[in-house]
Amino acid sequence: MCFAVLSNKTRALKPQTNDVPYVNLQLLSSLKACAGASAGALVATVMITAPDKLQHCKEFTYRFASNVRSQRFGAVTPGYDFMLELREGIEEILPPNAHQLANERLHVSITHSKTRKNSMVSSFTSREDLIKVLLASCFVPVYAGVKPVEFQGQKWIDGGFTDSLPILPVGRTITVSPFSGPQDISPAHKGISKLHLRLANMSVVFSKDNIIRLNEALFPSSLPRLKALEQEGYQDAVHFLKKERWIQ
Repeated sequence: MCFAVLSNKTRALKPQTNDVPYVNLQLLSSLKACAGASAGALVATVMITAPDKLQHCKEFTYRFASNVRSQRFGAVTPGYDFMLELREGIEEILPPNAHQLANERLHVSITHSKTRKNSMVSSFTSREDLIKVLLASCFVPVYAGVKPVEFQGQKWIDGGFTDSLPILPVGRTITVSPFSGPQDISPAHKGISKLHLRLANMSVVFSKDNIIRLNEALFPSSLPRLKALEQEGYQDAVHFLKKERWIQ
């Protein structure tokens, strides 16, 4: 569920608008590369290929979550095609040359369905190849369907099973996680537990709040709750950027 970004930003940015006072296109354009698994891979892809569509992505996420929530048994409801709706959203957002923009700048974590070995894909020969890799990185068996995603003659599943927090080999990687832990940007841990678990290359606090967050990732909450989570994530990001003196 996480993504990582590599930035060469060395000077502070002033807010430009009331709608997105800190996260602006100037800051996003400074990114050299992004990496991620599952939903994090989707976010990383948008940041690399279509940063001007972040608002569009938020609207799609709310709509997607609402559709999943409306199903009797959520994503596993018979007759509901989770992966098809995700594909339609990806196709709607990615520009025609997305694969060219992503080539060697986007690193997507996927897991081989049989060997359970991780692969990091950063070369995309076509837009369709990019879409397939993203779908593979998001495919959770049973939850998202029964047939793994095929890419280059092999079958793949969620990259979060083997490397949920890819670290890029050059420069500084800014790590982002929806779970409380030692990542650069993540929810603050408010409990007394100091027990950390190592899950697919990511350290998280073993806590009730993180268990709730995992449940919310699979079974989307109401729109007000999603908006509250969005605001919390925004504040976490602002706190980090201020701490690093990348914004004023």
